[in-house]
Amino acid sequence: MTQIRVLVVDDSALVRRLVTTALRQAPDIEVAGVARDGLEAVRMVGELRPDVVTLDIEMPNLDGLGALTQIRDQHPRLPVIMFSTLTERGATATLDALSRGASDYVTKPSNTGQIADGIAAIRDQLVPRIRALAGIRKLTPGVSAPVVRRERPALAAVSALLIGCSTGGPDALARLLPRLPADLGVPVLVVQHMPPVFTTMLAQRLDKVSALTVREAVDGEPARPGEVLIAPGDFHMRLRRSPAGIRVALDQGPQENFCRPAVDVLFRSAVEPYGAGALAAVLTGMGQDGLAGARDLAATGARILVQDEESSVVWGMPGAVAGAGLADDVLPLDQLADRIIATVRRSRAA
Repeated sequence: MTQIRVLVVDDSALVRRLVTTALRQAPDIEVAGVARDGLEAVRMVGELRPDVVTLDIEMPNLDGLGALTQIRDQHPRLPVIMFSTLTERGATATLDALSRGASDYVTKPSNTGQIADGIAAIRDQLVPRIRALAGIRKLTPGVSAPVVRRERPALAAVSALLIGCSTGGPDALARLLPRLPADLGVPVLVVQHMPPVFTTMLAQRLDKVSALTVREAVDGEPARPGEVLIAPGDFHMRLRRSPAGIRVALDQGPQENFCRPAVDVLFRSAVEPYGAGALAAVLTGMGQDGLAGARDLAATGARILVQDEESSVVWGMPGAVAGAGLADDVLPLDQLADRIIATVRRSRAA
């Protein structure tokens, strides 16, 4: 079995213990080394050549953001997972790290006094991400050509844009949404796998750089053209038809695909109010969330766009949709905005 070698970086002895214990429970993961601050981390990355780095944000001598910048300069493709606190300060720093090239993040357990619970929480968050991101550096064959739907239904007038993403999603959204015009003419609904506080900060950041208004969704509000509504952390976002129009409904129903919010929930809920009028985009992300919902949407004649493998941080979610033959097009991230705009305008002109 090929071992995935991980460098663990954290200034807290307790957190280092929790992380290393959690990782050693995975038979395919090896703790290659442990660093206590950013300076040690930069030096040990060069010495040990790990496959993945887990990086704390707040550390002495050189903090996580500074260490990340240096690691990225020297090792641009090395997967780095930030280790963050579930606070506004932690969310801000994490989003800064993602914008600087961090691959993903996990949140620290809120109660590190319960050792067994803390180890389990870290293991459940961290191990799947390490496995998914380590695959970037392995010579696994990708899809040699886009897998697209063989029979495309007639293009119905697009009434809503639905976007689902996970690992790598914040950066993908920061590149996609600012390219959409204020007069796009349809509401935009987004599910990004993120916890509470993080989605609030993400929406605020995206709003500053987008022509469209971007904010967290509020239960019961209408889905309006000119607005991007992001599902709040820990809440599913559904779409409901009402006498006053199509509205957003938030709930804390069971997780789907181990996620809340889940892309499948949003996509599935769009079938009744929008049907063939939905345009869905599945961006970079780990796992298969969005596949079942994309299948339901495709059955109504809705169009589905997928981010390609090369521009994705992890081609799990988009790759699952493409592999199932549900994608109308598989495109680099930088081409998605133009395709979305063209599809919306062409459909409404027809």
